[in-house]
Amino acid sequence: MTQPPDSPHGLADTAGRSAQTPADIPHDAPGSARESALKQGIFLHTGWRSAGTWVWSRLRALDAVTAFYEPLSNVLADLGPDDVAASRPTLTSGHPPLGKPYFDEYRPFLQTGTRGVAGYARRFGTDRFGSAPDATFPALHAYLDNLCERTRERGSLPVFKFCRSSGRLPWFRQAFPAILHAGVLRNPASQFASGWLLNQQWNNPFFVAAPFRVLGLNVSEPLVRQAVDACGVSLPPPAPGSEDAYALACEHYARTAEVNNAYRAFVALWILAALRIAQGVDLLIDMDRLGQSRDYAAGLRGEFETLCGVSPDFGSARDLVEETRRSAARMVGIDGRAMRAVHSAALKFLKAQPGVDPALVERVREKMVLANELTELWR
Repeated sequence: MTQPPDSPHGLADTAGRSAQTPADIPHDAPGSARESALKQGIFLHTGWRSAGTWVWSRLRALDAVTAFYEPLSNVLADLGPDDVAASRPTLTSGHPPLGKPYFDEYRPFLQTGTRGVAGYARRFGTDRFGSAPDATFPALHAYLDNLCERTRERGSLPVFKFCRSSGRLPWFRQAFPAILHAGVLRNPASQFASGWLLNQQWNNPFFVAAPFRVLGLNVSEPLVRQAVDACGVSLPPPAPGSEDAYALACEHYARTAEVNNAYRAFVALWILAALRIAQGVDLLIDMDRLGQSRDYAAGLRGEFETLCGVSPDFGSARDLVEETRRSAARMVGIDGRAMRAVHSAALKFLKAQPGVDPALVERVREKMVLANELTELWR
């Protein structure tokens, strides 16, 4: 598939789309015909520290949108009105300032007489990589469907920003065919550095622990085991008891983890997410290009308008690649040159998967070349 250099589609411009999209409707067709072809919501499938929160914030700024933050987050299980008001960016989050609290859109869905968001269950917060939906998925589907339907009843377009959906992305794509599924992709070196530096500066191990947790809880899946082995990841030993116990064990592990191993774990999860993006998104959002090309930003805005009827402004995107270059001196304790082998192994893993779009492979190859350049300066 050949694309212009600044095409927002990139690797997955038509993957999984229905037979007719708004772009297929003649411009002189009745307005109702075009409106009926528009997607009925947006699922942003992102990774931790991918800059997905910034993309979500640009959609949230639109009057026609109701933008939900992290609908799979464990925080929602105990959320109350006071918690909503307090949910704002902190120094340790590295997130942009927000006009409203993170979870403001959930206020109408808070349960009365108890805490939590209606329909949410803690088990939703663990991503899964099985080839078919598991036993929890019908309840998860009903929970998200309720948020979507009640939002549309108010005449608003529902938007969801996920960080725990990558493994289940094909499930979501099948269950929500009327939704635009957009994947956010950022080169692994920049994405890892963003979380690692937060840990170094603010002693916040969450983003270092997260890949260990997700991989460890899914390592019985053959696909995950292949990625773990390919990248040479050493996982924390299994913890007896609940998934919460294992999450705590991973956080302790991350505090003393050898940084090269932490990076290998991150790349293993990153390549699994990249594979899922190819299998189940309608639109790719390339964060590395977004901050470097005004044409790309304008084209991406046009894609959202064509597919969903909304026009987010991405013109203020920062050059995140250049920011990674400037922070190289702070990435200490990691042999960046040794990471070339990890990038190569991850790419080889991806190429070995059946039915992968060659354009995806090329885009990931470009990301790995960029990651080689960025990690070269890490010592």
